[in-house]
Amino acid sequence: MHDFGWTIRRHRRCAVILWSLVLTCVQAAAAETSLAPAKMRRVCSVDERFQSYNIEMAEVTGGPFWRPYDAPGSGPRSGLFSERKPKDLGNARLRILAAALSPAFMRVSGSWANATYFAGADDASAPPPGFKAVLTKREWQGVIDFSRAVEAPIVTSFAISAGTRNAAGVWMPEQARDLPAATRSMGGHIAAVEFMNEPDLPTIGGAPEGYDAAAYARDFAVFSAFIKQEAPDVMVLGPGTGGGPSDAAASFVASARGIDAVSYHYYGAVSARCGGQQTPEAALSEAWLAQTDKRLASYRTLRDRLAPGKPIWLTETAETACGGDPWSATFLDTFRYLDQLGRLAKTGVQVIMHNTLAASDYGLLDEQTFLPRPNYWSALLWRRLMGRTVLDSGVPIEPGLHVYAHCQRGIAGGVTLLVINNDRNDARTLTLPDASERYTLDAASLQDAAVRLNGRMLSLENGDRIPRLTGIAMPAGRITLAPVTITFLTIPEAGNRACR
Repeated sequence: MHDFGWTIRRHRRCAVILWSLVLTCVQAAAAETSLAPAKMRRVCSVDERFQSYNIEMAEVTGGPFWRPYDAPGSGPRSGLFSERKPKDLGNARLRILAAALSPAFMRVSGSWANATYFAGADDASAPPPGFKAVLTKREWQGVIDFSRAVEAPIVTSFAISAGTRNAAGVWMPEQARDLPAATRSMGGHIAAVEFMNEPDLPTIGGAPEGYDAAAYARDFAVFSAFIKQEAPDVMVLGPGTGGGPSDAAASFVASARGIDAVSYHYYGAVSARCGGQQTPEAALSEAWLAQTDKRLASYRTLRDRLAPGKPIWLTETAETACGGDPWSATFLDTFRYLDQLGRLAKTGVQVIMHNTLAASDYGLLDEQTFLPRPNYWSALLWRRLMGRTVLDSGVPIEPGLHVYAHCQRGIAGGVTLLVINNDRNDARTLTLPDASERYTLDAASLQDAAVRLNGRMLSLENGDRIPRLTGIAMPAGRITLAPVTITFLTIPEAGNRACR
């Protein structure tokens, strides 16, 4: 007699197995993404100096700046600052590594600049009343020499402290007038200026008590007229606000009448040394990475309403404010660094200035040795592989797969993909119709201060020589992207018409 119960149970088991196989196939298909580099459309283009950096005024003159975590006496909420001597901008290694990122802009500014007196002499003693620091002619000549040596025109701001103001508290341009004139006479070039650093944070920046958007509007009108008369070829950026999107930010944008580009600063949080609560576990999260888009969206809205048609520059950014968290000097922050470049390029932001080139924990270089940190190597790969023309990769951002596309630098018709797998556990797969060269960054651990390129540890050779950054030839077809890796893929034979 036939056992119908056994037959039913067997068919149920088969059905379960079959459904499991279907799910496996669906999941495998979902994890694999096919791209068509030849058909990727042009989205926009960015400035040739899109990837730039800051050298703080406190580094030029000497003065207090965020104490590195490995410095004696440092720690959260204690030992926030340490005194710096003027940085040796003539250092051969520093110049070699900075030049490799060029063409770029170097921004010499920061809160310290708001109260720095330009002496116009080779040496100076104490700052005059109403100032906190002195910038000597010799120090500024060092900035100019560095700028010329590494092909990085200067972006700067001016003093706005009590020593620059008349009896009514109005900013006067007499002190500021000396800097552009001296720069020209010393063979330098100022490409762009902001009036002051972060006017929406006046207490930190040394502005008069009670300084607000109305006072800024009054002073900015004087400043704008001064620049047009004294340096008409210099771009005027503004307002360079450092706080989040708010009515105050809107007031400052509206007050910066006559600007050539809207500038803003962005940090997703404050660092542990200032009491911040950001954690390494959150550093790869979609919510953390997407904050870049949210901040830009608020400034684009303000730009469209108050300064329509003007380009947008991000003139100061890093992992977190107050010098960065301890892991900002490790591979973990490279995901944020490159993802931010990819996101903002695609939205048409023209220039991004990383804070800093070589100071505190968020510097691209160690400030004592000038040796590269992981973010420096990623910056170098971006500079060599990603061109000015931004393409639509056709792949929406999803957890574990961020795909950005640019025309390949220096290769007509070529395309470069930046593929970020920020998933800590699962691999992703891309399918390409053309052969490519692969450049994959990873590290032994996420909070490692050393980074590998295609499995080879990156370091300077013979003292100061940058090693060859070579890719691995990949045939057309599937490319697997391991968890927590960052990969550039160059496709020189893509034949993209937008890249010719």
